[in-house]
Order: sequence, then structure tokens, then C-alpha cells
Amino acid sequence: MIPRKPGFRFKPDWYLILIILMGIAATVAPVRGQAAVTADGVTAAAIALVFFLHGARLSREAVIRGLTHWRLHLVVLAATFAAFPLLTLCLAALPPWITPPELAVGLVFLGCLPSTIQSSIGFTAIARGNVAAAVAAASASNLLGIALTPVLVSLLLKAQGAMDASSVQAIVLQLLVPFVAGQALRRWVGPWISARAKVLGWVDRGAILLVVYTAFSDAVVEGVWSRLGALDLVRLLILCTVLLAAILLVTVAAARLFGFDKADEIAVVFCGSKKSLASGAPMAAALLPGAAAGVAMIPLLVFHQIQLMACAAIAQRYAARPDKPGDPG
Repeated sequence: MIPRKPGFRFKPDWYLILIILMGIAATVAPVRGQAAVTADGVTAAAIALVFFLHGARLSREAVIRGLTHWRLHLVVLAATFAAFPLLTLCLAALPPWITPPELAVGLVFLGCLPSTIQSSIGFTAIARGNVAAAVAAASASNLLGIALTPVLVSLLLKAQGAMDASSVQAIVLQLLVPFVAGQALRRWVGPWISARAKVLGWVDRGAILLVVYTAFSDAVVEGVWSRLGALDLVRLLILCTVLLAAILLVTVAAARLFGFDKADEIAVVFCGSKKSLASGAPMAAALLPGAAAGVAMIPLLVFHQIQLMACAAIAQRYAARPDKPGDPG
């Protein structure tokens, strides 16, 4: 009888499995009609609660350090609005048998979008990274994206259009206001929340699962899969995977080149490697003609799902690192 090697054991990542199941559930039974409106409201409330809890948990000193960490913010913005567009331009220029011509515009459009906010910060928190810096960096990316994305799209795709101020209002009301409210009430609720860190972790995870389900439901209801052939979808999946792998390498290398500690590296990786579906949908409608806007959404939808699943695994890996002095709890 051959003895088993000690320590060799397969341990499934249940959170990653849950994210995949959310995508499958949305494909099989997407939320529709009034139920979709209710689901969107619940998701928005969950995201606002996440930001309130983070605001109440973070010390004022940590927030100030996050806001003034200008080198980190510059790296995130450079990854989002310089490295990403260059990488997508390279992918769009590949031969038609690699990059379907009808999807090339969508790939370039994807590269011009701002970072996500809720999932960037949620994954940063799960990975025990610098949440304060992630809040500032992701919010700055979205706010600056209101101006930078139309400029980039106009330069790279020769499109014309303007952004609606409602995007700014949504960011302020849903994200920044709850965070500031949490900071204002921290004296009274902060100790209670800090003593229940596991609850905050489950709220982060639950909010991301809701985002995955509602976003994927919207895509399925809009008939996203009927617009692509099987071979096109396979090629797009490969292209988006390559794109994500490349930007992850760029962000990790940049964070280490600048000498950031592990918590800051985590914030750079999660804020600099993502693209926002929530911002991308209205931007596509505003900046591109109707038919082009629909097709341009397909790479974003595919990349969005890949980034969530990949970053869930990466966040768990970061979170499993041994504690060191100064690491977030």
C-alpha cells in the first residue's frame, strides 16, 4: 500500500464556486420586470451598506492616508486610462481570425472605461488590503472617467457624445455619502462594527454575489448570447482572459516597482485591473450609435464576469497570507 503524501489535499474555493453559480443561475433564471427593479434596489442598498460599514470601521487617520496616497492613485489611473487602452488597441489590431472585427470596437471601448468601485473595494477588503486607498482610488477613477472616457473613445474610435451628470450623482449618493456617513458616526458605531469583522466580510461577499447575479441577469434578458456564435464567444473569452492576465501583471509589477507594501499592492491590483459594467452601459449608449452600443457591450459583459471570478480567487489567495505587523485585520 502506497502511503499518501502528507499535506496534499484538494480544497475547493467555495466563494468562487458561488460566483460561478450566480452566473449560471442568472442564465437559467434571470430576474425580469418588476423583480429586476426590486433586485437592483436591493443590490444598491447592499452596496451602500458596505460603504457605510467601511466608513464606520476605518480610522480617520487611515482615510487621510488613503486620500493622500497620490503615488498609488497615479498608478491606478495610469493602468486604467493608459495601459488598458493600449492593450485593447493591440488586441483590436490582431488578424480577423483572432479578433472578430465586429468585436474590435467593443474591446477598445472596454479599455477606455473607468474602474469598478464596489467590487474593487469589496475584493480589497476580502484580501486584507488598503481599503481606504481603494475607496479613494476607485472613486477617483469613476469620477475622472466621466471626462476621460468620452475623450479616449472620441480619440480612439472617432465617436462623439457627452456624459450625463446622473452618473456623478449616482457615485456620490450611493457610494461616497454612505462612506462619509459611516465616518461621521464612527464614534458611536465603529467599535461595535470592528468587533464583528466577520459580519463585514460576509456583507462584502454577499454584495458582490448580488452584483454578479443582477448584472448577468440584465445581460441575459437583453439577449447577449444570441448575438455571438460559439466560435466568436470562445475567441472573445480567450482575448478577455489574455487582457486580464496582462493588466494583472502590469499592476503587480508597477506596485512592486514603486515599493508599495502588500496592502497597497492589493489596492492597486484590484482597482487597476477592472472595468465598470455599471458605468460602461450608460456610456456606451451615450457615446456610440444604437447598434454599435449593443455590440460594444458584449466584450464588457464577458470581461466583467471573468474579472469577478478571477479576482475572487486572487482575493482569497491574498487573504490566506500569514499575518504580519501592520497588516489589516
